[in-house]
Amino acid sequence: MTNFTGRAEMSYRKMLNLCPAGRGGMTDKVGDLAELLMSNKGRWISGSDFLIDGGTTASYWYGDLQYLKATN
Repeated sequence: MTNFTGRAEMSYRKMLNLCPAGRGGMTDKVGDLAELLMSNKGRWISGSDFLIDGGTTASYWYGDLQYLKATN
């Protein structure tokens, strides 16, 4: 993982604090979605956009989703 300093570090920490998943994602999470989409379980998924951000985008649009941390 890249070490951030200064303003970039503050922005990244704020994003992680707002993230309902409570942590940053790693490249394997993108791989997990790709695996699903290429498997038989994903055969009926088409023409879709997927956000792989731990709920960060939803928390920006819909407010505090921190209660989701308790369910994970």
